Amino acid sequence: MKIRTLLAPILGVAAFFGLWELLVRVGNVPTYALRPPSQILRYLFTESTGFPRATYQTGADALKALLIALVIGLAFGALMAASRWFEEAAQPVLILIQVTPWVAYSASVVLWIGGGTKPVLFVATLVCVPAFAFASMTGLRSADPASLEVLRSVNASSWETMWRVRLPGALPSLFTAARFAVGLSLAAVYYTEGGALSNRGLGATGRKALAANAALPLWSTVFCSAILGAIALTSISVLERVLLRWHASQRRATR
Repeated sequence: MKIRTLLAPILGVAAFFGLWELLVRVGNVPTYALRPPSQILRYLFTESTGFPRATYQTGADALKALLIALVIGLAFGALMAASRWFEEAAQPVLILIQVTPWVAYSASVVLWIGGGTKPVLFVATLVCVPAFAFASMTGLRSADPASLEVLRSVNASSWETMWRVRLPGALPSLFTAARFAVGLSLAAVYYTEGGALSNRGLGATGRKALAANAALPLWSTVFCSAILGAIALTSISVLERVLLRWHASQRRATR
């Protein structure tokens, strides 16, 4: 793998935080509204105590929710790709899930399921399922016709056709959906942690900081969430390069 593949995301993140720092310093932004990254980093390294564990908890919950949503989305996408009737029945439900503001019902989920990790995973998984389901359906239906014809000519089973042609053909769509779902998952985990009657995760830390009107700890949770998102997106990009070396989009990207 080329060094620029790993270096480019790092430079992009560094440029983003540099512009953030410049905006706060030059724009005279009030400290209660926004803190510069340099102050946040100084706080994280010198005064904070529970941020590493909270960041790990939020990242782990977001990853679990993404993987669960991927499995459920693949199942729904496969059924929708195979049956127009199922697609017409499931699509309105998935759209309702996608457009309904999850911040409005996350508190009800906590009251229903109880506090702790369960409501966090439920909400984060729920909001990510539609993206994976629609991406799976589109990708599975976009399989190469010539490859499908070859497998039909040798009487390949439906499972073999799925594994060898349809699923690899759906990977580009799934990676695109994963990039979109990362932000949804992290946001849902963070927000639900804040109301999940628990002291675990960045969301709970942010809720306490907001209640105490402590701007620096609050922005530190935002900073840690942003770092988690950057790590996740970089990992997805690297994994896509590795798994889709054969795909035309990756061949063009490396020229």
